[in-house]
Amino acid sequence: MFTDGRSKRVLFLAHCALNQNAISDGTADYPGAHGDLLRLLLEQGVGLVQLPCPELRCLGLDRGDPRGGSRPVVVENTRIRGEMSRPAAQETLDGLVEEVLCQAREYRKHGFQLVGVVGMNRSPCCGVESTSREDREVPGQGVFMEKLLAAFRAEGMEVPAVGIKAGPEGLEKVRGLLGA
Repeated sequence: MFTDGRSKRVLFLAHCALNQNAISDGTADYPGAHGDLLRLLLEQGVGLVQLPCPELRCLGLDRGDPRGGSRPVVVENTRIRGEMSRPAAQETLDGLVEEVLCQAREYRKHGFQLVGVVGMNRSPCCGVESTSREDREVPGQGVFMEKLLAAFRAEGMEVPAVGIKAGPEGLEKVRGLLGA
């Protein structure tokens, strides 16, 4: 089964890497997708699973405050993190994690390699090595990424994760993840 042209390598990618239109006001680095990252992933023949955008799902495109983009990014991200820590948002995050796990289980069941997760550092939800808290960027994971990576571990799935930002350093981290 699955002996066709597919690579059987799958990478879970933060929603905003493929759709900058979904992120909070004032934080987009690209008009649409992170083109350099996308080119690298296409060249490596890895399948892409776009993670859901938990902030968009829970708070909407304006993140519950149309003036959010007027604040410094880490200040607005701290506010968003607080909103995402509320019980209703946490319940939604749990459901989103389960959706991703369902896909991961299916790929793993059929012998696919779960290459890794690429998140977006500084994000209150999808940061891997850094997030926003207390009006600054700090070491740690975003609220969604923390739940997702813990769920992978609980399932016995060793799925490496890296966080990136715009620029060549992020591409190098992804190359390392891909073994490219």
